[in-house]
Amino acid sequence: MAAEIISSTQDTDDPVDAVFALHRGGKMEIRATVPVRDADDLSLAYTPGVARVCTAIAEQPELVNDYTWKSNTVAVVTDGTAVLGLGDIGPEASLPVMEGKAILFKQFGGVDSVPIALACTEVDEIVETVVRLAPSFGGVNLEDISAPRCFEIERRLQEALDIPVFHDDQHGTAIVTTAALWNAAKVTGREIGSLRAVISGAGAAGIAIAKMLVAAGIGDVAVCDRKGVVYEGRGDLTDVKAEIAEQTNRSGLKGSLADALAGADVFIGVSGGTVPEEVVATMAEGAFIFAMANPDPEIHPEVAHKYAAVVATGRSDFPNQINNVLAFPGIFAGALQVRASRITEGMKLAAAKALAGVVADELTPQKVIPSPFDERVAPAVTKAVADAARAEGVARI
Repeated sequence: MAAEIISSTQDTDDPVDAVFALHRGGKMEIRATVPVRDADDLSLAYTPGVARVCTAIAEQPELVNDYTWKSNTVAVVTDGTAVLGLGDIGPEASLPVMEGKAILFKQFGGVDSVPIALACTEVDEIVETVVRLAPSFGGVNLEDISAPRCFEIERRLQEALDIPVFHDDQHGTAIVTTAALWNAAKVTGREIGSLRAVISGAGAAGIAIAKMLVAAGIGDVAVCDRKGVVYEGRGDLTDVKAEIAEQTNRSGLKGSLADALAGADVFIGVSGGTVPEEVVATMAEGAFIFAMANPDPEIHPEVAHKYAAVVATGRSDFPNQINNVLAFPGIFAGALQVRASRITEGMKLAAAKALAGVVADELTPQKVIPSPFDERVAPAVTKAVADAARAEGVARI
């Protein structure tokens, strides 16, 4: 099938052919920021002039941030094991997504980035490889690495490196979801502390969302995996799920997702599958439904709108798209701007508050989160993250 598509005529009226036409040769390139027009330029940009800069950096290593691209460049790293909704498709097949991530960094945050797809999946190998690559970059964005390995990889890299390490599948999703939930509560005259939420999915995104909602003051939140509610004492929990069980589910719920949704105020879907309409109907009146699986939401908006006051998805063809591009460019731009040593929980919450604030005076049930193309987003998130980094003592300038 793919061979037929690739060899077909370049009729860009066909959306499939248009996709392949756009991707031919890749979606990005590296360009010089200085001219090399003659021998004088060459002597400045390369030998012998470059030796003076190298020597200065050797004597004062922090100068690398002033005289190379390091301070504004991020490594976008994957092993290709959890790519979008495609799963474990390998490093080569992940590259179109990583290139896409890189151009979004540049367009929405002014941050340069390099896609790096690794031909290894063992935790130790990934950590060692990224640590060895780190001197070239000001930050590391981990992308599309399957759970539960992603949690340990991020933790170990954060411990090993003095630059921001951020797994966007976890924290970007959590930041945008939290911002949308704050605004959903505001537009309906409620407080986040009065809400009981249920998260369908205990992978990278689901765990991170639960942690951030707890930090944001949610009334209660329960996480569900394929076997039902994650609760303390459930005998089959991984370490990560056991930890989240200790932090959530104050109501002590057990049983299935359907059991948890009865009377719930919020549904957050990051798992795929379908929630039957009869289960949706058991949620509290005026509920919020954030069904973010792509391309098929766990609860289709047509069904969700029958029961919910606010509906969000991960799709661009419905209102209230929960899109990570609203977060990660500004988060890294802010962290790099102050040369932060890491991205803290406070910086993430600051990003969510700033994102929510962009449309605070324009709220409707159909607009609880800005568009990715709202030009106010990146500057607001960048400033909030930079300010929070300074307040938390992780900024170096």
